Amino acid sequence: SLTVPVLNMLLNELLCVSKVPPGTKHLDLDLSSLPPTTAMAVLLYNRWAVRTIVQSSFPVKPAKLGPPQLNIISDCKWEFTLLSQICKTLKEQAEDSIMVLEAALELKKDLYVHTMWTLDLLAAEPGMANGETESSTAGLRISINEMYCLVCYDLGGVFFQQGATSPECYQKAKEYFFRTRELLSKIGLEPVHCRIDCKRLAGYCQACGVLTASSDNGGLQLNAYGKIHSCMKSGDYQGLLETLLEDNVSLALPSHFRQSILRELFQKAQQGDAALEEVCFKVCVCNAIRDVLEGQVVSVRFNQFFLKPTKEKIDFLLEICSRSLNVEQTPEYLKRNMAAFLKHLCQGLEDLQFVFMISSHEIFMKLLKDDERKLLLDQMRKRSPRVSLSTKPLASFYDIPASASFNIGQLEHQLILSVDPRRIRQILIELHGMTSERQFWTVCSKWEVPTLYSSVILGVKDSLTRDLVYILMAKGLHSIAIKDFVHAKQLFSACLELVTEFSPKLRQVMLNEMLLLDIYAHEAAAGSGSKRPPPDLISRVRGYLELRLPDVPLRQVIAEECVAFLLNWRENEYLTLQVPAVLVQNNPYVKLGQLLAATCKELPGPKESRKTAKDLWEVVVQICSLSSQHKRGNDGRVSLIKQRESTLGIMYRSELLSFIKKLREPLVLTTLVSLFVKLHNIRDDIVNDITAEHISIWPTSIPNLQSVDVEAVAVTMKELVSYVLSINSNNHSWLITQADIYFAINQYSAALHYYLQAGAVCSDFFNKAVPPDVYTDQVLKRMIKCCSLLNCHTQVAILCQFLREVDYMTAFKALQEQNSHDAMDSYYDYIWDITILEYLTHLHHKRGETDKRQIAIKAIGQTELNASNPEEVLQLAAQKRKKKFLQAMAKLYF
Repeated sequence: SLTVPVLNMLLNELLCVSKVPPGTKHLDLDLSSLPPTTAMAVLLYNRWAVRTIVQSSFPVKPAKLGPPQLNIISDCKWEFTLLSQICKTLKEQAEDSIMVLEAALELKKDLYVHTMWTLDLLAAEPGMANGETESSTAGLRISINEMYCLVCYDLGGVFFQQGATSPECYQKAKEYFFRTRELLSKIGLEPVHCRIDCKRLAGYCQACGVLTASSDNGGLQLNAYGKIHSCMKSGDYQGLLETLLEDNVSLALPSHFRQSILRELFQKAQQGDAALEEVCFKVCVCNAIRDVLEGQVVSVRFNQFFLKPTKEKIDFLLEICSRSLNVEQTPEYLKRNMAAFLKHLCQGLEDLQFVFMISSHEIFMKLLKDDERKLLLDQMRKRSPRVSLSTKPLASFYDIPASASFNIGQLEHQLILSVDPRRIRQILIELHGMTSERQFWTVCSKWEVPTLYSSVILGVKDSLTRDLVYILMAKGLHSIAIKDFVHAKQLFSACLELVTEFSPKLRQVMLNEMLLLDIYAHEAAAGSGSKRPPPDLISRVRGYLELRLPDVPLRQVIAEECVAFLLNWRENEYLTLQVPAVLVQNNPYVKLGQLLAATCKELPGPKESRKTAKDLWEVVVQICSLSSQHKRGNDGRVSLIKQRESTLGIMYRSELLSFIKKLREPLVLTTLVSLFVKLHNIRDDIVNDITAEHISIWPTSIPNLQSVDVEAVAVTMKELVSYVLSINSNNHSWLITQADIYFAINQYSAALHYYLQAGAVCSDFFNKAVPPDVYTDQVLKRMIKCCSLLNCHTQVAILCQFLREVDYMTAFKALQEQNSHDAMDSYYDYIWDITILEYLTHLHHKRGETDKRQIAIKAIGQTELNASNPEEVLQLAAQKRKKKFLQAMAKLYF
C-alpha cells in the first residue's frame, strides 16, 4: 500500500545498508560472489523495478478531488512529477533489471534477507550481520526454489507486458510462467515466503497458450475459452463444434460469447469463404440447442436455416440434441425444455416425412410420453391434407422493415421486466404515444391486483394513469410476495404520489398497503430477535384498525396482520383497554385478539378472575362447531342430514388457523395450544388425554358436545402444535404435548423421541437433572408403556426406578419377558435399585444364565450402591445412572 516514491526510497536505503557500492550498475555485480543478504537486496530492488514497470502500464482512473485548493493541487502535481521521473528511470533500466533477474536464476544456494535483529547488529558490528562469506546465515533464510519462483513470475509479467509491442516476448513470458507453475508444485501448497496469486498465474498461462503458437502448448490444459480461440485461430472448426457441444452439457460459456463466435463466422462467410456456410449452420444449431436447454427463445438465424429443412439438417439437429442431453442424469427441467422444443419443431414442419424422422428418433421417444407422441402424430395427420404450400418464398427477417408493432413488443418486454417507477412511467408514455387502443395493464397475466382494488383502479378515466396505477400496485404486491421490500417501497411510494393528486379513496388504499408492507419488512428484519417496532408503526397500526372512512375498500388480510402484529409485540394494554368497542363488534380478528390478550394478562392471576378465558373458549368452540342442514324429499320427509362448518362463529376454522400461523409470541401460542388440547380432551378418553401448560384455566365441559367437530379439533390441534414447534423447537411444554399426541395415536417410537427431546432441552442433554415438573409420573408412565409396547423390557425396568415410588411390580414383570428387543444385560449398569438387581440375579440363576448373572452381581457389587452409604452418595449414584441411561436412549431415538 506504500506509494512508489516511498518504496523507491526504502529499497535504496536497503541497498546502502546491505553494502551495495553506490553508483555501481547492478548488471556489473556477480551475484554468486556477493554476501547472501547483499544479493537479496539487489534482487528485491530489481523485482520491484519490473513490477512497477508492469503496474505503471495499466490504465488508472484518476481520483476524484473536492473543490480546488492550491496547496492540494501543488502536492498532487509534485507527487505526479516525482512518480513520472521514477517510472521513466526504471523503464530506461528495464533491460538491466531483466538481465539481473535472469542471472539470479543461475544461483545455487539459499539467500538471506535482513531482519530487524540483523539491522541492529549491523549498526553495532558492520562485518557480522551482512555476512562477508557465501556461508553466512545472518538474517531470514529464503529457499532457492522460492526465490526462483518469485523471480520467474516477475520476469513472466514484464515479458507479457512487452508482448504488446514485441509478440515474440509472449513465448518468453509463457516459459517463465510455466516454470513458475512447476516450482509452485515443487514447493508445495503452503510456501513460507512465496506469495503468488494462483488465479492470476492461471490466467497468464491461459493467455500465453492462446497468444503463442498452438503447436507448442507445452501440455497446457486449455479451458473452453482457450480452446475456442485456438480453434478459431487455426481454422479447426470441428474442434470448435466439439467444444460448443461440451458446453451444451456443462452450460458454462455465456450465451453472448457463443453468439459473438457465430457473428464472426458469418462475417468471414460473407467475405467470400463459401465453405464456412455449413460451419455457420452447425454452430447456429449448437447455440440454438443451448438456448433451448436454458429456456430461452431460439434465434432468428436458426428459424431462417429451417425455412427449407432437409434430411441432412434434421439428422444433424437430432444428433446435437442427443449429445447435448444425457437423459438418465440430466435435471427434469432441462428434459422438459428439450421435449417442448422438439414438439414445437414438429408442429412447425409441413412435411410429414420430417415429422416422422423426429418422432421416431430415440431422444424424442425418451422425452415424450406415449400418449403425448400419439396425440401429436394424430394432429399432424389431420392437418396434412389441408396444408397448402405457398409458392411465394418467404421474406428474410432482415428484409422486413421495422414496424410500430415490433417497437411496441420491445417496450412491453421492458415494461414486464422493469421495477423502476420512473422507467415504467416513461415506457407507458411511449406506448400510449404509439397507440391509444391498447390496455397495457393486461400485458402480463402475472400482474394481479385484489378484486376490490381493481374495480376502483379500472374506473380511472385517463388510460395512461389507469395503466400506471395498476402496474405499480401489481409490481409492488409481487415484490412483497418475493420479500423484495426495497423495490416494493419504491413502487408503492410512486403510486401514492400519483393517486394523491386525483383520488382520496386510492390514496387511503395505498397508505393501507404501505402499512402492511412496513409490518412485513419489520417482521422480516426483526426475525427471531426482540427489536421493538418504532412507536410510529404501532400508532399507524392502531390508526388503521380504528379507520372509519366510507367507500374505502379494505382488505381483510391487513386487519389480520395488524392484530397479529399487536399480539406479537405484547400490546395487550391497547387490545384489552383502549380498543374501541364498535371495532370489537365489527372486526372478528380484533375481537379474537382482545380475548387472547386479556386471557394472557390474567394467566398468573387467581382462578376466579378468568372470565375472559371462558369467553375465548366459547368463541373457539363456536368456530369448531357443526351446523345441521336437513334435506327433504318430494314427500316432505327428511331424507338426509348434512353437517357442515357452522356459520355462527366469528370466522371459519381455516381462517382461525391461518391467523394463528401469523403469531409468534410464546405466551399467546401456549394459550392457544392449551385451549385446543383441552377441547380435544373433552371426550371420555382419559387414558389418551394430552397435557399442556395452563390447561386448568379452561371449562371442563361443553353443554352441546355433539355439535363440536371432533375431527376438525384434532386436525387443528396437530397443525397448531407442529407450527409452534417450528417457531421454537426447544419449548419442553410443547414437546411434551407433541409426544402425548403421538402416544394417543399409538406412534410409540415418535412419542419417545419427543419425550426424550423435552427432557434433553431443559437439562443440557441430561447433564443436569430433568426438572420433576417436566418428567412427571404421568410422563414417565407413558414412556414406560411406549418401551413395553416396543418390546424394550429392560428399558421398562430402568424407567420404573424414575418414578417417585419405584414400581417393582411392573419392573419384575418386564424382566420376566424373554423376548426383549433392547440390549438387555448391557443396560444393567444403569440400574441403581438394589432390589431390582437382586431380582435379576435370582432370575438368571433360576434360568441357568450364568454370564448374565455375573453381570448383575458385578452391578450390585459397585461400592457407590452400598446401602450403608450416606443418602447424598446414593442420590449421586442414581443421578449418574439416570444421566447415562437417558443419553443412551436419546442416541437410540433421536
